[in-house]
Amino acid sequence: MKSVSLLEFRQKAQAVLSYVQKGRGVLLTCRGKPVARLEPVVSRSASQADPFYSLDQLADDRGEPLTNDEIDRVVYGS
Repeated sequence: MKSVSLLEFRQKAQAVLSYVQKGRGVLLTCRGKPVARLEPVVSRSASQADPFYSLDQLADDRGEPLTNDEIDRVVYGS
């Protein structure tokens, strides 16, 4: 990961952000010590194959309500 001082970031912010937009990370430093990390935002959309979207098919009106952990085990097998 590329390191950039805060002074350099202030002077070259547009170039640093262009670098990040290309999918690379930047470590911001102040007096040689890391203070922040800039990383590209990865947008992910949920897949229609995600079991969450078929929860209604698993539901019935018998028994007690499930806890969140129990739901996770049923849906995701965790």
